[in-house]
Amino acid sequence: MSNNLPKVAWIGLGIMGSPMSENLIKAGYDVTGHTLEQDKIDRLVAAGGTGADSIAEAVADADVIITMVPASPQVEAVAYGPGGILENARRGALLIDMSSITPRTSVDLAKNAEEKGIRVLDAPVSGGEAGAIEAVLSIMVGGERADFDAARPVLDALGTTVVLCGPHGSGQTVKAANQLIVAVNIQACAEAVVFLEKSGVDLAAALDVLNGGLAGSTVLTRKKDNFLTRDFTPGFRIDLHHKDMGIVTDAARNVGAALPVGAVVAQLVGSLRAQGDGGLDHSALLRSVERLSDRPAQA
Repeated sequence: MSNNLPKVAWIGLGIMGSPMSENLIKAGYDVTGHTLEQDKIDRLVAAGGTGADSIAEAVADADVIITMVPASPQVEAVAYGPGGILENARRGALLIDMSSITPRTSVDLAKNAEEKGIRVLDAPVSGGEAGAIEAVLSIMVGGERADFDAARPVLDALGTTVVLCGPHGSGQTVKAANQLIVAVNIQACAEAVVFLEKSGVDLAAALDVLNGGLAGSTVLTRKKDNFLTRDFTPGFRIDLHHKDMGIVTDAARNVGAALPVGAVVAQLVGSLRAQGDGGLDHSALLRSVERLSDRPAQA
């Protein structure tokens, strides 16, 4: 490994974290990882990383610590307490939280870390599992410019669009807006799919021509095959999008922004989860439209 690159600790090796950490290894970084499942640590080791039995062990020598966990409670669990990042990382370390959490949690984390001499960026991502694997994620960052500049080479190994959006919490606010747009977009596509199919149109042909015009989108490009084949293997689970819609509706209420369509889609995501589809990909919003349209949701 190249000695002049910062040593990286990676906490959270899930659908996103595993391929992202592997991309850092490919870029020449020395990566030590910890997560709850041993098989995920084994995967990191097989890719050329180092496994750690605890957060404390993972972060002890790290220059840069990256967290990629599901939600605010998990970020707080790995950051705080005697076994957490803040108690065990060295002063001057840079903590980059790439989880999607509430802006408030990010602001609080930065404040608490500052007392320990640890710099923090919130850097949530968009692009899903495919974007993580291909290292083409969009990364929205909140924090200080100097810390962003220091983190830039690491972030550039993970994504192609890396933007500082403002102070601590700003990355999370932009991510919340991203999840609002994606959910509403998927819902619109799902409604179009059911309408087209009930009308007897060739769905594959219709989606191709729609995607070539103003109705085209990254969502439709990425999810077209899910709609056509009803394959809802998760790239991004409904459970997580439900969490994110809670974040955006709550944050919008706090700043006095109305989200009339977003609120409806948030309810549709919640109802899909209540019907037992929380483990499916978010393109499974199609299932709820099918149910509403008296078409049995296809297995």
